[in-house]
Amino acid sequence: MAEDAAAGMHYKRVLLKLSGESLCAPDGYGVDVDAVGKTADLVLACQGTGVETAVVIGGGNIIRGAQLSALGITRATADYMGMLGTAINAMALQDALEKRGAETRVCSGLDIRKVMEAFIRRRAMRHLEKGRIVILAAGSGAPFFTTDTAAALRAVELGCDVLLKATKVDGVYDKDPKKHPGATRYDRLTYLDVLNQGLGVMDKTAVTMCLENELPIIVFGASDPANLQGVLRGEDLGTIISA
Repeated sequence: MAEDAAAGMHYKRVLLKLSGESLCAPDGYGVDVDAVGKTADLVLACQGTGVETAVVIGGGNIIRGAQLSALGITRATADYMGMLGTAINAMALQDALEKRGAETRVCSGLDIRKVMEAFIRRRAMRHLEKGRIVILAAGSGAPFFTTDTAAALRAVELGCDVLLKATKVDGVYDKDPKKHPGATRYDRLTYLDVLNQGLGVMDKTAVTMCLENELPIIVFGASDPANLQGVLRGEDLGTIISA
């Protein structure tokens, strides 16, 4: 049935990048049950189409390594703390998904074997082939890299067709649309446009990795699961970043 559902989709395997803030109340911190449920519904909207779905989630609702580093904590230590924050979020998302009937696996870049399995590329790919949602926790397992870079890395490792970045707005703008009502939304950009204009869609390491591996990025609004399903059908929603 999954193959039939995926027949009309533009992609076979995707990586969905979510922010940690998608799991907390607006302008809040920590984990909010209602917010987690909405985010789980977004992931299910993707996986329910029959598209093989991997997820990378940030940890900004709990802790940010870069902010801790600025406060004086050793950068590597701060980044490991941030990775543990993403592991907490991964467990919360897994719980919400499984309560909705989904089959999931959490694969961690750090060794946390009591609660999640270690990321092994071939094993994770097998989970995807079996229709399981694979939630990728603890970034790349190495400090000095953001979850954006971890998302690009895992997408390339797992042979994903596209990296989908869910945001609060419906694409990439030349200015912050919340502060500048007249901001212009881009329909398409090249990787070099993003790098040269400093658009801040993802960090430079992540964008460069996508460029070198010809992995397209689509930035779309996460407020409505129908937006994501439209992206999967190949509709011109959000902003497409490619060569």
